[in-house]
Amino acid sequence: MTYIAIRIAAAALLPLLGLQPQAAQCAPAPAATPATHLDHISIQSLGQGPTIVLIPGLASPRAVWDGVVPDLAKTHRVLVVQVNGFGGDDPRANLKPGILDGIVADLDGYIARYRLGRVSVIGHSMGGLVGMMLAHAHPGDVEKLMIVDSLPYFAVLMAPPGIDPTPAMVAPQAAKMRDAVAANYGTPLSDEAVAAQTRGLAIKPESIVTMTAWARAADARVTGQAMYEDLTTDLRPVLGSITTPMTLLYPWNAGSPAKPMVDAFYRKQYAAAPHMTYVDIGDAAHMVMLDQPEAFKAAVLTFVAGK
Repeated sequence: MTYIAIRIAAAALLPLLGLQPQAAQCAPAPAATPATHLDHISIQSLGQGPTIVLIPGLASPRAVWDGVVPDLAKTHRVLVVQVNGFGGDDPRANLKPGILDGIVADLDGYIARYRLGRVSVIGHSMGGLVGMMLAHAHPGDVEKLMIVDSLPYFAVLMAPPGIDPTPAMVAPQAAKMRDAVAANYGTPLSDEAVAAQTRGLAIKPESIVTMTAWARAADARVTGQAMYEDLTTDLRPVLGSITTPMTLLYPWNAGSPAKPMVDAFYRKQYAAAPHMTYVDIGDAAHMVMLDQPEAFKAAVLTFVAGK
């Protein structure tokens, strides 16, 4: 596995082992309506105007978006998603398989119920994968999509060089990982485990402090199953049929390979997508919104404005 794959693998997989953000070091969000609880997610609504949906990543709560929500809510209706079982929420339907498909179904049903029309979607990590799934299954729901450091198939990071993994190849190892994570349910994570899980996800000392403070509350059963589905969902065969305009925001830093190699890696993963825009933010890792909050906010606002 190349260094770039190792870095991205850490970014994509380590949060799944129990990292659970809560609010910290972010601007307070404006007052929200009480969350609407659905089978697989809850949704808080803030502001008025065209709709933006924010989907966090694996084991992350809605608080991960606190740095951008206040500005977005000045001019938009912002729907901030949290997956049931994360952030201390009741797991509800997420204690059985079908979490990712369930999130997509809940979002589609919410958009239809409130007659929101076509919405803008921003998803981080697993949230980016869910955004692509929604755009593929329900193209009429999504006007445009920003994918924050996510891939159409995470399991490419697990394969040796020259091997193109299939979900069937990955499933046995993914199942072992799922079961190992779920076995932590009811057992507090040690400081060492938390430190191991945050390593590589952020590079700024203050970001690491924030993530360490975030790290306790995910339901390990939901995390394990969601991780399994993340690793066995391959959108590459349908990527070319997603006509929704997509923007990929990805990080790089001095500890990664030369920037041209980072650029080439991400462009290879999305080569089949017909309408892609690429935006990079330097001196950042997977939690780019923590490492470079102002640059991240500027990129989000530019995307929302359609510039």
